[in-house]
Amino acid sequence: MRQNHKAMSMLSLATKAGKTVTGEFSTEKAVKEGKAHLVVVAEDASDNTKKKFQNMCDYYHVTIRVFSDKISIGNACGKEFRASLAVTDQGLAKAVVKHIDSNENMEV
Repeated sequence: MRQNHKAMSMLSLATKAGKTVTGEFSTEKAVKEGKAHLVVVAEDASDNTKKKFQNMCDYYHVTIRVFSDKISIGNACGKEFRASLAVTDQGLAKAVVKHIDSNENMEV
């Protein structure tokens, strides 16, 4: 699995700025309260978790990306591992999406 270091750096920056929430409960709460601008779910999260967040983000009109793995996402947030996180700043969310999407287009 290729890592997009720029996207991870942006997630780390967002965390240091206090603009992310991590973990399933906190991510769900941010989405339902309208604070989340982006939800990132790890590729190695359970199918149930991916489906839950996909449906929730569709309903609340929040951008979602399935990206990277639990350990890498956790490391970017200064935690051991995380299956999901929400970015609560619109500008940072757009930057992360841009880097994730550009990485997907580059892979062959």
